[in-house]
Amino acid sequence: MPTNPQNQDSAARYDALNEWDLSDDFYLDLVLSADAVLDVGCGTGVLLGAARAAGHTGRLVGLDPDPDALDRARRRDDVDWVAGDLGGVAFDGEFDLVLMTGHVFQVFLTDDEVRAQFTAVRRALRPGGRYAFETRNPGARAWERWIPENGVDIVGERGEPVRVEHRVASVEDGLVRLSETASSPDWPAPRVDWATLRFTTAEQVDALLAETGFEVVERCGWWDRTPLTATSREVITIARPGPLPATDRR
Repeated sequence: MPTNPQNQDSAARYDALNEWDLSDDFYLDLVLSADAVLDVGCGTGVLLGAARAAGHTGRLVGLDPDPDALDRARRRDDVDWVAGDLGGVAFDGEFDLVLMTGHVFQVFLTDDEVRAQFTAVRRALRPGGRYAFETRNPGARAWERWIPENGVDIVGERGEPVRVEHRVASVEDGLVRLSETASSPDWPAPRVDWATLRFTTAEQVDALLAETGFEVVERCGWWDRTPLTATSREVITIARPGPLPATDRR
């Protein structure tokens, strides 16, 4: 049961700020082509819900540590919603496809955190399975556009007008620390959330994938599968398990 109405508002605000777009179409096509799918960091479950609505009849599992997001996701009872993260929930060769959408990959701030995620994903995949995720390309410098002047006006959970603005506090060694401030004339005070995101180059991603036994099978810079360039907005990766490095074989 949700314990904090403000957190519930945050989950609803996330959905309002992140309406269905080309990235969702891209991932939905992948989901519909796979029998068993794990969505890591599924949030409010929009993607898997859409897959089920589109006729997916296989196994769909959404994993997220945020109980308030999962409360919204559980409005659908035809998907398995699991509370937790890959560090605490073990899957063993169960999925044809593992997804990490919505720039979830960027919350892992160190190489060791990324290696742990990749290792857990590899363990969760069946032979021949695929792992799809994206990260913002540091060459596009997205953080320079995260300024109050580019704020967005949305409608809140109870129909109130809400203004959402971002401010970057620091950019250092690929780590961007920023705040998201939501305000409304109907609220007693603004609501401020802080986050740190890691910006990783394609070369860094590929090195970490190789260390954990993955090989890249597709790489693009936008959701229409445009090839990656130095200034592409995204680094979109589809990888599959390959041979483990000799030092990691068991």
